[in-house]
Amino acid sequence: MTWEAYVMSQLVQLSLRDDHIGIITLNRPAAANAFNKQLLKELNEAIQAIQIHGSIYCTVIIGVGEKAFSAGADLKERKGMTNNEVIDTVRLIGNTITNIEKMPMPVIAALNGVAFGGGLELALGCDIRLAADHITLGLTETSLAIIPGAGGTQRLPRLIGIGKAKQLIYTAKRITAKEAKELGIVEEVTDSNQLFDQTIHLAKTIAKNGPIALQQAKTAINNGMQVDLTTGMEIEHLSYKETIHTEDRLEGLSAFQEKRKPVYKGK
Repeated sequence: MTWEAYVMSQLVQLSLRDDHIGIITLNRPAAANAFNKQLLKELNEAIQAIQIHGSIYCTVIIGVGEKAFSAGADLKERKGMTNNEVIDTVRLIGNTITNIEKMPMPVIAALNGVAFGGGLELALGCDIRLAADHITLGLTETSLAIIPGAGGTQRLPRLIGIGKAKQLIYTAKRITAKEAKELGIVEEVTDSNQLFDQTIHLAKTIAKNGPIALQQAKTAINNGMQVDLTTGMEIEHLSYKETIHTEDRLEGLSAFQEKRKPVYKGK
């Protein structure tokens, strides 16, 4: 799907801010932005459109309104599914979140409303999470006699530690934005009416830096966290080398010497 096609998209909206910031908006407010098959299809198309665009240096994901970022899987849709269809749909949600995690640029989740189950799992697939102060969030699946199946049991322990993650998953507890920040699930908490502006400010701060450097920093961090320190240092070295032969690196040096803002082009 082309970028322009998203202007009229029903469930996922795609927009551009300041040339280099892509904004993905989940637009299914009547269902708390729950993931049905159509929304997942459009979300994957949006991910692809951003990557094809080529000049987006930071991506923001947010929901419509203040009620919900996403309540996770669409349980009404799920009621009509066979067991195999449920398994396939959960796999689709997990693959979609992994596609977000693998986006080359930094991705910010702006939690404008509740984030339960797959909604929180989606946020965990992003690089940075900002939350409005009124929201609650949690991996609530065990209360439905299932488990987080789209990465929650893997990403949450890596983010906040095994013990705290087990406590949240085993209890299916819903926590406040303040509690989430204290645990390290979200990086910042802000007033509801300031969330979008704060998120865009952060995205701008990120996007003004070298886009290839941002990509390589993300690669080094994400891949390095999966291995031992020695191997991680080698991953960092290889990622660093990818920045050396770029035009942007020379532009950065020139701008520093000339005391001006650099103009990076991702080359």
